Amino acid sequence: MIEHLYADIGYQSLTKHGQFVCGDHIEVIHQPDGSSVLVLADGLGSGVKANILSTLTATILSRMVAANLNITYCVRAIAEALPVCSVRKLAYSTFTMMHITPTGRCLIVQYDNPCIALIRNGEEVPLSFTRMTVDDKTVETVSVQLQKGDVLLTISDGAENAGVAPGMSYEHKWGRDEIVQYIAPLCVAGYSAKTLNTILLDECFSRYEGMPGDDTTALTVYMRTREQINLSIGPPANLEDNEKMMSLFFAKGGKHVVCGGTTSRIAAEYLGKPLVVSEERIDDDVPVAGTIEGVDLVTEGILTVNRVLDYARDYLEDNETYSQWCFKRDGASTLARMLFEEATDINFFVGRAVNPAHQSPDLNISFDIKMRIIGDLAECLKQMGKTIRINYF
Repeated sequence: MIEHLYADIGYQSLTKHGQFVCGDHIEVIHQPDGSSVLVLADGLGSGVKANILSTLTATILSRMVAANLNITYCVRAIAEALPVCSVRKLAYSTFTMMHITPTGRCLIVQYDNPCIALIRNGEEVPLSFTRMTVDDKTVETVSVQLQKGDVLLTISDGAENAGVAPGMSYEHKWGRDEIVQYIAPLCVAGYSAKTLNTILLDECFSRYEGMPGDDTTALTVYMRTREQINLSIGPPANLEDNEKMMSLFFAKGGKHVVCGGTTSRIAAEYLGKPLVVSEERIDDDVPVAGTIEGVDLVTEGILTVNRVLDYARDYLEDNETYSQWCFKRDGASTLARMLFEEATDINFFVGRAVNPAHQSPDLNISFDIKMRIIGDLAECLKQMGKTIRINYF
């Protein structure tokens, strides 16, 4: 039986110092059959012109591949459309394309970008590319069977050249092989693709001393199996639905998270286990968590979830707060790690009862705000590539 894999995808760019837009562009298409098409394109130069060229390249190529057009035809169409700079003898946009199926079969096509790296068990696996020439442009292709735990890393040359300041020799650049050596040991630590990508670009930013000398982009894919997490927050609108809600919640496979004091008491009563509230306050801004035998995580309710929402929004942008939620032990940080890094499928069980505690004039948490927070978190998780289902009671 072939194991179905999940492609966890993370990407981010640094814009060249002094420019307003990045000349690199990444396009990701998730298809109904579970496959994904990813393209990293690097426009020649920087600024608006480079951005337009890379965006066109990534958009056109990804959509042609997603439409199941012959890969040679796709590459030829792109190659023929891209002129070559008469001075620098370089195409106006380079690219790396990956087409990954749910069984882990991956077709890679690259043109003039730094060579993609396949990292397995903390070591780089050599790839045997086949070269083909399209209108004097050499394009490399390879098809590889990916495994659980594999990491694919592709970068633009801005990452490769990190450390090169204006007027400096390229002898000071970081280099593609050194980048792989830097990231490979981290690939076995269980980090998400987004976190690995953030760590890499933070290092690039540091080597550029905060002033990137070129547009710098990294695209990371981490192959894993699907992991389900079930989250229950809030009691049902009707008291008689407590049993029904908990029965459906605990019948789901995967890990179980309960948020909120009343919800925790309902879960403890359903399981016939005591609710133990922690006396240790790790973060003054995050209410204390608790434990129930048979529940993987017990936290306070909407205040904790709102903090997770803040982390989620930042995760989708620059991911600057990852150093907080990635290592802290409070309820919000632990829940963020579970949702962002562990889960591929998330089931929300949302009770519609109005919490009397939230009606205090000192707390600006109405029922509508609570529902909006949960909905916004679900939307952020969808943007991370998670499969989300919401059940209301």
